[in-house]
Parts: sequence; C-alpha cells; structure tokens
Amino acid sequence: MAALKGKVALVCGASSGIGAAVVWRFAQEAATVLACGMPLPPFPGALTCDVTDEAQVRAAVAAALERHGRIDVLVNAAGVIVNDDAADIEDSVWSRQHEINLAGTMRTMRAVLPHMLSRGTGSVVNIASVAAFNAGAGSASYGASKAGVVALTRSAAQAYGAQGVRVNALCPGWVDTPMAAKEMQDIARELGITEAQARERTVARIALARMARPEEMAAVCLFLACDESSFITGAALVADGGARMPAAARGI
Repeated sequence: MAALKGKVALVCGASSGIGAAVVWRFAQEAATVLACGMPLPPFPGALTCDVTDEAQVRAAVAAALERHGRIDVLVNAAGVIVNDDAADIEDSVWSRQHEINLAGTMRTMRAVLPHMLSRGTGSVVNIASVAAFNAGAGSASYGASKAGVVALTRSAAQAYGAQGVRVNALCPGWVDTPMAAKEMQDIARELGITEAQARERTVARIALARMARPEEMAAVCLFLACDESSFITGAALVADGGARMPAAARGI
C-alpha cells in the first residue's frame, strides 16, 4: 500500500468521478497529492482550476511546486461530454469539448513537462476514452477530442521517453460516475425510455455485465503512474469491461 511513497502527484479534474477516485487511491499509496478542478475538489488544500484558463493551470502547477518542491506524477482527468453527430455538430459544442478534453490536457502537460524534464523523471497519465477508438452515434465531438488525447499522449511519449518521462493514456469504457448518470438521462430522453432501461441497454453491451466503479479506474491509473509500469510509455490502455461498443448505447 505504498506504491507512490515519496511521490508528489498533481491530479486535474479531481472534483468527482475518476479524478476524485484517483486522489483517494494515490493518497492510500502514500503519495502527496494536490487535487484541482472545477468546482473545488473535496480534499484538503485543493485548488479550483479551470483547465481552459492558462493562468489557472499555471497557478495550480506553481502551487504544487511551491508547496512540495516537485511534481512526479500528473494525472489529467478533467473532461466533459455533450452528445452530437457529424451532420449537426454545433461549433460551440465542438469547441467546448475540445477546449476541456484535449486543449485542457495539453495545457497541463505544457506547464508540467518542463519541470519533469529538468529532473529527468516523471509520469503523466491522461484520461482518454474507449470512444477514441470506437465512438458510436452521438459521440462525434467527444470521440474526436479523446482521439486527440491519445495522439497527444503518444507524441509526448516518443518525444520525452529518452529523457526519463513516461506518458500514457487510460481509455475507460462506461464508468459509474455523475457523467455517466447524465448520459443515462440523455439516452432515456432521446429513446423515450426510462433511465433504468437506458442503463440496462448499456450494461447489456459490457462483457462483465456492469459499469466500472471509479475506484477500478483509479487502480489502473495507479499502475500507469507508478514504477511497476516503468517500461510502459505511449500506451492507450483500454479498460472497458469487454464492451462491444461502450460509446454507442443508443441503438442495438
């Protein structure tokens, strides 16, 4: 229970869901964790940070360095999903999802990587999505933004591996989070069914016959962040419970 002993981790998007679960798990593994997100994450010393705001991202990184002297691990878990299809994408919806999901990840990496490179060590874990590979109907903007996260991850892994910095992506399927609950509401409304029926349709597509718990994704994130995965970089690790098409619950 000390896989991150002596490590300092900055977790962005820690207000709820996977990000919050990562904070708890990392703390259990003896890491010093600074949580940031919007709204303010429910952890001592947490910071409000809007990843679409360069100044706030820089301030969060500066705070981590001022308080703890270094950043060994960066986790990017900030994300948002709004359903759309290619023929009716609204510019504002496309821009918002890319600003948070993709550009937000880029901003935090851009702020933290120079510090890691100066020390010759570091681990970055970006939360992407299985939708990066098999986005279904209703996931046009979201899937595109998460595919961008995977590409950014792989590019950085190639650029900085020889300098001691590893960069990996975790690609979850359906996880039982507030975001998933909102998705069930949207699906139910679109199909004229109950939320319980929407959830049943979704779970039917998953080999393990259930959604993941956020804690399970935190465990995978821990593996990618810690030294147990020291020879893994540029990976896009899919953790979807064996789902056939987890991003497409709107049709059979």
